[in-house]
Amino acid sequence: MQIRPITETFHVSGQLAPTDIAQLAASGYSLVICMRPDGEGWGQPDFSTIEDAAEAVGLKTHYLPVIPGSVPLEQAATLKGLLKQTEGPVLAFCASGARCAGVYQMAQQIG
Repeated sequence: MQIRPITETFHVSGQLAPTDIAQLAASGYSLVICMRPDGEGWGQPDFSTIEDAAEAVGLKTHYLPVIPGSVPLEQAATLKGLLKQTEGPVLAFCASGARCAGVYQMAQQIG
């Protein structure tokens, strides 16, 4: 798991495994956002598996799938709302973290 900070409280990473979740909770993350659609890649765990692992350690999750190459204005607005409601650090993940960073930048542009 390679985590890259975008801001002090918003970080991105590539695909997470269910076994990564306890470490994220112990590191103080408040919310994990999955921006990778289920079934996008071979061997990718479904969001429900990540969600179950997070529930087991008291970590909140949100499923916000973004299709590669799309212009996700709706998802950017949802992300902006989630960030306003969340205290503490947030980790968003997709295949590489690039989509998450792009949606975050879009969210910052929404008035």
